[in-house]
Amino acid sequence: MKISAEIKEQFKELEVHVCNDELNDEVKSVMGRLHTLFDSYLSATDEAGNKCMIHPMDVYSFYSEGQKVFVLDKDKKYVVQRKLFELEKEFESLSFVRISKSEIVNYKKIRSLDMSLSGTIRVVMKNGYETYTSRRNVSKIKQLLLKDKK
Repeated sequence: MKISAEIKEQFKELEVHVCNDELNDEVKSVMGRLHTLFDSYLSATDEAGNKCMIHPMDVYSFYSEGQKVFVLDKDKKYVVQRKLFELEKEFESLSFVRISKSEIVNYKKIRSLDMSLSGTIRVVMKNGYETYTSRRNVSKIKQLLLKDKK
């Protein structure tokens, strides 16, 4: 098996090509592994403009600001070329819940809910990030947190 990389400015997105003279079990195996690897990762761009692959379970929050959708992990912020509703649908089976019109969080990364504010609830994530949700979303979040403890 021969593996090579070609780095050129013309490539704006990661491409992987599998070439062979026939479609055999080895090709099918490699294709299956590639799909498993890349389908479970998000393609994102960091603040320096570098392309990155992020595993969804490392994500604390997806949020929209302006016309962009951002991904927040433990200590960095990235931009993804996806719509918030697409991310919500794709990752709802993992551990993500919508807490507002513009944000989805990984409920396994929630440290605490501060309900001392009237009308809104502060959501504190394990990395120290703070965001807010309304009271109408709290029951859904609590239900998921309680279900996860069982």
